[in-house]
Amino acid sequence: MAGIPYIPSSAPFTPEQRAWLNGYLAGRFSNAETGELAPPGSTAPAPAKEPLLVMYGSQSGSAEGLAKKLAKAADAQGFAPRVMELNDYAKVNLATESRLVVVTSTWGDGEPPDNAVNFWNFLKDEAAPKLDQLNYAVLALGDKNYSQFCGAGKNFDERLAALGARRIHNRIDCDVDFETTAAGWIDGLWEKLKVGAATGLPGTSDGDSAANASTSIATSSATPKSGGPTELPWSRKNPFPAKLITNRKLNGPDSAKDTRHFEISLAGSGLTYEVGDALGVLSMNNPALVADLLSALGCDGEEAVTDPDGVETSLRHALLKTFTITKPPQALLKELATRTGNAELLNLLAPANQTKLADWLWGREIIDVLLACTGAGLSAVEFTSYLAKLAPRLYSISSSPKAHPGEVHLTIGAVRYLSHGRARQGVCSTFLADRVALGETPVPVFVQTSHGFRLPANGNTPIIMVGPGTGIAPFRAFLEERRAAGALGKNWLFFGDQRAACDYLYREELETMQAEGVLTRLDLAFSRDQPQKIYVQDRMLAEATELWSWLEAGAHFYVCGDAKRMAKDVDVALHQVVATVGGKSADEATAYVAQLKKDKRYQRDVY
Repeated sequence: MAGIPYIPSSAPFTPEQRAWLNGYLAGRFSNAETGELAPPGSTAPAPAKEPLLVMYGSQSGSAEGLAKKLAKAADAQGFAPRVMELNDYAKVNLATESRLVVVTSTWGDGEPPDNAVNFWNFLKDEAAPKLDQLNYAVLALGDKNYSQFCGAGKNFDERLAALGARRIHNRIDCDVDFETTAAGWIDGLWEKLKVGAATGLPGTSDGDSAANASTSIATSSATPKSGGPTELPWSRKNPFPAKLITNRKLNGPDSAKDTRHFEISLAGSGLTYEVGDALGVLSMNNPALVADLLSALGCDGEEAVTDPDGVETSLRHALLKTFTITKPPQALLKELATRTGNAELLNLLAPANQTKLADWLWGREIIDVLLACTGAGLSAVEFTSYLAKLAPRLYSISSSPKAHPGEVHLTIGAVRYLSHGRARQGVCSTFLADRVALGETPVPVFVQTSHGFRLPANGNTPIIMVGPGTGIAPFRAFLEERRAAGALGKNWLFFGDQRAACDYLYREELETMQAEGVLTRLDLAFSRDQPQKIYVQDRMLAEATELWSWLEAGAHFYVCGDAKRMAKDVDVALHQVVATVGGKSADEATAYVAQLKKDKRYQRDVY
């Protein structure tokens, strides 16, 4: 009898896939009675591992990184994981898969990330297959500052269940500080995968899953890892205390904006980054706002409270460094309204008045609600129990490490405005602009890898960049990188802002690159320099024929900036260019743009 067939190491499979296939072949063809061995020179097949499909939707890279960590842990748990973007669903047959874990973020108004849109369209279609054999779990990432918190994860979870799939582990909805919550959820996943798949029993209802899971995980999150934080690499949990070395205003004196160019030294950190990545900054709250909150609470700031990591500290320190103290949590609103009998707020909190509540909250912060609900008598401990952890801000990196070794540059608009009679300030933007002393104040930072926003591997590939305002940040980095690398591909930038005289960010640098031939085309849109406003999408449509020729020549298309308005308007304009100049129907244009995304030729860094 011939030997047991096996998959050689040269076969185009991952080690996990090869191990699973070898295990299957061993069980299928081995003959215990004859004791027949595998072919000479081959190794004994590893025990069969159960297949596990891990799919992710990721806009900034967090969900992708988490999915890959989950897959690595799955291998150690005896599974054979495969990791892919949700948009790659056509590479598998979901109707025959047995185990699926979805890790997805949310952007915009509860929308799936770019690399998950096609999968969502497939899943919600009436022709979507029944998935009765599938056992699944969803890990959702989001930001509680947005009304549709973890909307994409919730939609995927509900739709998979509607198609007959069995939820074997309750969905968890993670806020921006997701590591501990996600780790606890993953620890509880393995037994559910094994038991659920073996018994075919569905998981419990997910109605209270997020709350229960968050509660159980938070209880154990305060225990530090052995070895202490100094042994950990620089990360979101253990940021590097960098120094700010440059703080330069980019706008002219007549501008209505305050856009800053920051340069941060990474000397001694060992941190590295690539163009397209983001820098996470952990800021401190405004001391003036902290003082106002203490006054409204009737506290002196020395009251003992517990911070989000379970460490006892003073109220002042906690409000300054560890809690979010701007957007009012709904539970706090309800408590304050109930204690004080505030009729207006109680009425707004009724389920039927959610839209009115959102309108009322626009431009208001926690301090406004405290002042409107005087006499609530909240203790320091009670007050902080309603507050979320202060989350890091992620900023697109605006420098190339080849051009600025040991440094990272950021382009940030300092947020300042008046509302309801109070001056408001962006937490991190004004921390950097106003309260960090050059070369002195530590700026805790970490690098957030962005796998889905990268230059083409081939430097000869042309690129089109659309980045108005601070959206220019990654494209300054792209241009610096291509110049330093000697890339020969053509570069086209669409940039816009309010006024050319005072809002033309990096004008000298861009014009120099244009003169050098690094920047092949530069189309500008200054909205307030003429009676009718002109935006970058208008410039795209005006140059539709040339833009189409670049796309047909293989150009990659990039967008950075505001997700709710600009990015959507640019997307509409791109579809119009494809339809009109490309001579395609609306459906064909949609398919063309979808293929650009699938081929990673259409990438967005939006917020």
